[in-house]
This record gives sequence, C-alpha cells and structure tokens, in this order.
Amino acid sequence: MNWELFFKALEKIGSRYFAVAFIAFIVFYILFRKEWFYKKIQPKFPKSKDFFRELSYSLSTMIIFSLIIVVLNSPKIGPYTTRYKEIEEQGWMYYFLAFPIMFIMHDLYFYIMHRIMHHSSVFKYVHLVHHQSTNPSPWAAYAFHPLEAIIEQGIVVIFYFTLPIHITHLAIFFLFSIIYNVYGHLGYELYPKGFNKTLLGKWINTSVNHNQHHQYFKGNYGLYTLIWDRIFGTIRKDYDQQFEEVKNRIEIN
Repeated sequence: MNWELFFKALEKIGSRYFAVAFIAFIVFYILFRKEWFYKKIQPKFPKSKDFFRELSYSLSTMIIFSLIIVVLNSPKIGPYTTRYKEIEEQGWMYYFLAFPIMFIMHDLYFYIMHRIMHHSSVFKYVHLVHHQSTNPSPWAAYAFHPLEAIIEQGIVVIFYFTLPIHITHLAIFFLFSIIYNVYGHLGYELYPKGFNKTLLGKWINTSVNHNQHHQYFKGNYGLYTLIWDRIFGTIRKDYDQQFEEVKNRIEIN
C-alpha cells in the first residue's frame, strides 16, 4: 500500500470537495439563509442530521476514491494505463481536446450507471443512501454508499485505459465536476429565468432538474447535460413548469 500516494490523493479530492461545498454552504445556508429563502427550490432546509449524514458518507466516498487511485497507480497496474507526464508526448491540441471528450464520456457513463442503480433489484443496496437526501444540500455531492462510490469512480478507470491522460487532466476535470456536482445539489437555481427554454439551456442540466430527481426519485438522470434524458424520454414532464415557478418566484420577490 502506497500510503504517501493515498494521503496525497485524499488531500486533493478532499480539498476540492470541502472548498467548493463549504463556500456554497456558507453563502446559501448561513450568510444569506433568510434573505434568499424565497429562492430555495424546495421552501425548507434540511435538518442538521442530514448535513452530518451527507458529510460522513462523503468522507467514506473520498477514502474509496483515493484507494482506487492508489490501485490504478500501483506497480502491477500503473504501467498498463494510458497516463503520461509530458504534455509534448501528445501535444497541446490533444491536451485541450481531451477535456470535451472526458466530459461526454463521463456524462454518458453517469447516465447509464444511474439508470442501472435505479433498477428495483439494485436501488436499495447501492443508491438509496444518496436518495436519503430528498432535499439535498451542497454536502450531498459525494454522499454515496461505498458500492456507489466504487461505481462513480469507475469513470476514472475507463479514462486510465482508453484515453491518454496527462497527470493534470483528472485534477482539472474533477475540479469542474465537483463544482457542477455541488451546484446540482445546491438547492438553489443559479441559471437565469428562461434558461431552460433557450437553444443551449434545454440541453444543460440544472439544479432544479436534479433537485426534482432527489425529491421524486424518478426521471432526470443526467449529470452535466439533459441530452440522454431527452433522447431516452426520461426527463420529467413537470421540469420546465417547476423551473419557471422557481424563477418567477425569484423575480416576484
């Protein structure tokens, strides 16, 4: 066991999670809790016990994520991965093109795995923990059952054996990922009124969309986009209505 790598990975993963979730929590749940209450997607706040549950499972998730990184970089597996150290090996053009490729791969992977985890034979053993947050907070971003944490980190395994991955690709990509993940669980909608009906916005996942998924358990399975939900007809029929209700409520107040 490479403990040095484990703690280094845990530090990076943990610092991203705590920095982004903490800032979001402080701003929306403490500093402007009363002033912005009318903006809350669900007009109520989770209880303290919900925050502690989300934090405890998130800590477990970060430990599992770090262990998988150690395994992937072990002497027996590391040489067979596609990781590389010098950008010149693949060039700057590939370096930047890799990010949208990773984005699409992760978005599709998440949708497929998410649908599977909602199957009745799997849900209560794997995904129910995450859905205990029916009114999620920023701390819910990594609140997974250990089995789900392994599944979630599966995309890293896929990256390591399909795409040439520079040592900075994962750090940058998953910084973006945790920011969007925290936004999805924020409990507030940050996109402007009418965004859901714009040419671009109709394909982008929103906090309202993912909040509905937590509240009702069915539909809205996407991560970054709504592409797969729209293609496979799994977007909730009341999504646009609730998005507009939230934003009109914001405008009225």
